[in-house]
Amino acid sequence: MNETIEQREGEALDAVKVESFLRDMIPGLEGEMDIRQFPSGHSNLTYLIRFGQRELVLRRPPIGTKAKTAHDMNREYRILSALESVYPYCPRPLAYTQDPEIMGCSFYVMERIKGIILRKDFPSSLQLSSNDVTRLCKNLITVLVKLHSVGFDAIGLGDFGKPKGYVERQVLGWNKRYRAARTPDVPDCEATMSWLAEKMPADTDQPCLIHNDFKFDNVVLNPADPLKIIGVLDWEMATLGDPLMDLGGSLAYWIESGDPEEVQLARMLPTNADGALTRRELAGYYEKLSGRTMQHYDFYRCFGLFRLAGIAQQIYYRFYNGQTQDQRFQKFAFMVAILERMTRGIIERSEL
Repeated sequence: MNETIEQREGEALDAVKVESFLRDMIPGLEGEMDIRQFPSGHSNLTYLIRFGQRELVLRRPPIGTKAKTAHDMNREYRILSALESVYPYCPRPLAYTQDPEIMGCSFYVMERIKGIILRKDFPSSLQLSSNDVTRLCKNLITVLVKLHSVGFDAIGLGDFGKPKGYVERQVLGWNKRYRAARTPDVPDCEATMSWLAEKMPADTDQPCLIHNDFKFDNVVLNPADPLKIIGVLDWEMATLGDPLMDLGGSLAYWIESGDPEEVQLARMLPTNADGALTRRELAGYYEKLSGRTMQHYDFYRCFGLFRLAGIAQQIYYRFYNGQTQDQRFQKFAFMVAILERMTRGIIERSEL
């Protein structure tokens, strides 16, 4: 289950202002308000707000300096509102505001989807056979393919992104962001950045809506049937683009049981469990369901790893420069180094 904690020091919400806003915007809230914080996640801050038996989730940007568009609450709220009628895995959006008087930033509130959220290992209470794990991996890909099949024009998201030039913008954009966020204690990643710029494929002729952070800890499992996915969370990086870039981002988190010990140290999800698909099997299953061909597999996975290194480095930059006191972020420099070595390993073996 997704446990909560007391609000962290420096990240507590103004309860009086938040309660006033919520009671004005959401009809039928009864009882006293209680606020807890979700401890996981390394980007936007997420809170559980209870009114009696009703549970809401509030999302806001992190404290401190942030990229101009990296924590756009309005984008998240807009995509949830648009997908609500066609993609049954989205939390129901309830309220959004840009009013700085409430907490100094924009934020939104949605209905909570209660269920199981996986972390590094399967919980001891979840006894899955190897066949169950295989089915769960396939279900994960099925839900991703369903997203990539949504007709984005029909739900008013035709202007949600710019598919033309998407791959190039991503490669050059993350190169720039990594250089800007680099601290003296991490690799320069210049060899990886050069290879990605040289090997990037042409634009897809079938752009679609992509999640950009699709992985086990961003989906919710049904407690009564844990092989069934009932929710997809964290839409902050969603846009229109190349679906294989989306899959490549998912592969970056997919640590297999046979990966080297150093790589195992970077594992954040139970992708090494008995019965889990390998990365190649995962890509093959996606190809089977979607009809798309991942002939530039090495590029997509390498970019996914580098982008993950960039995200980790942006988070570590905030810790390094004293913009957050969250001690979880101290280890991210080590993660960046591991991810950089993984990209070099792909490059050295690649035939692209």
